[in-house]
Amino acid sequence: MKLVYNVSDKPKNGQLIIFAIQQLLAIMAATIAVPAIVGNGMTASAALFGAGVGTLIYQLFTKFRSPVFLGSSFAFIGSMVTAFAGAVSASAGFAGIIIGALFAGLVYVVIALIIKLVGVNWINKLMPPVVIGPTVALIGLSLAGAAINDVFSYGPQDGNGAFVMSTSAWASFACAIVTFIVVCCCSVYGKKMTKLIPFIIGILAGYALALVFTIIGIAAKVDALKVIDFAPFKALVADGVTIKTFLAVPEFTFLEALKGVKAIDGSYIATVAVAYVPVAFVVFAEHIADHKNLSSIIEKDLLEEPGLHRTLLGDGVGSFVGAFFGGCPNTTYGESVGCVAITGNASVITITTTAIMAILIAFVSPFVAFLDSIPGCVMGGVCITLYGFIAVSGLKMIQKVDLEDNANLFTVAAILIPGIGGMAMAIGKVTITAIACALIFGIITNIILSKKSKQ
Repeated sequence: MKLVYNVSDKPKNGQLIIFAIQQLLAIMAATIAVPAIVGNGMTASAALFGAGVGTLIYQLFTKFRSPVFLGSSFAFIGSMVTAFAGAVSASAGFAGIIIGALFAGLVYVVIALIIKLVGVNWINKLMPPVVIGPTVALIGLSLAGAAINDVFSYGPQDGNGAFVMSTSAWASFACAIVTFIVVCCCSVYGKKMTKLIPFIIGILAGYALALVFTIIGIAAKVDALKVIDFAPFKALVADGVTIKTFLAVPEFTFLEALKGVKAIDGSYIATVAVAYVPVAFVVFAEHIADHKNLSSIIEKDLLEEPGLHRTLLGDGVGSFVGAFFGGCPNTTYGESVGCVAITGNASVITITTTAIMAILIAFVSPFVAFLDSIPGCVMGGVCITLYGFIAVSGLKMIQKVDLEDNANLFTVAAILIPGIGGMAMAIGKVTITAIACALIFGIITNIILSKKSKQ
């Protein structure tokens, strides 16, 4: 696609702030969802701060040439839960998730050093377009269920898996569809700035409709229409009027971890290592897929320049630092890549500004509350477009593949069907995700069948 802003371009200052807010909105829902899922006292503001710092470190390692934001990784949720479950106290659990992130980061560092020595040609041979294309498509398709669940705000389903269209389901659906249509129309029919900020306009439109439904629900005392949960704002108010604190220091992970260091022994560290290290190898495969996808969008091979070893080092070190402050290991975000693809804004300065903004906003209680109050159905409407673009990017890579050749056809099938079918494997305490299983299956299939293609 034709980029409006290339990697090294700098938008005007006013536009830059708006573009950064858009990136922040795109990654925000998933980033703050991870601490909410893991619980145990983890906070959204700390996770947001950690994501911002992690992204800055990633940008430093990649010499500001890779336009992607790092956010909380869903792949490590199971690892984090294990770290807390095996700890003698919550404080020890916080120390455990920092140690786990260190183990994961070290895996990235070791792989990066190996790649620095031997180069990336072996990766290109191991993962040609016939393998990487369907894998990228699979990343987008695997997120489809999460987007649709958000659209209906995880409402009840009948025996056939269909969402029961209650009043609340219709209200959520309406907000999601309005958000989706506004984003699409702004992107397709918009002029100048409108075309560059479709997500901001779409989210505001969806939020406005959700606010209308909520006001009606409050007035008519119909709970089903209360789409927006004002609890994040209520928590800020002391006496119904006065804000308790406008600026607040996030509850950083390392502060709590320091209290539990003495309760950690060798057995617990081994448990944490087993929980984190295998997952790091799985995320490594997804790291390559994300950067291959981003490379196709900006038409520059990031695995060659700045180099896969640099992107891995940036991801690994940034992930550890992010966990040190926010508890959550970070990863390159498909939502961020999708935002770049849809808007045509690949400016690294935009990503850097987003990271700085995430750090600053983590201290501003009302803004964190606003982000937390955006209904899931509104973000669901946005995510349909973001995840869809990831899937389509992968399919575009497959266009260059000769699918008349059965060797290629079977390789693509070996990735898409196990991946979409959910072929995840739990081996002991380690879970290999469906995407990782599909990628491994596809690589093996391609190796076996590629000899016939060459003949």
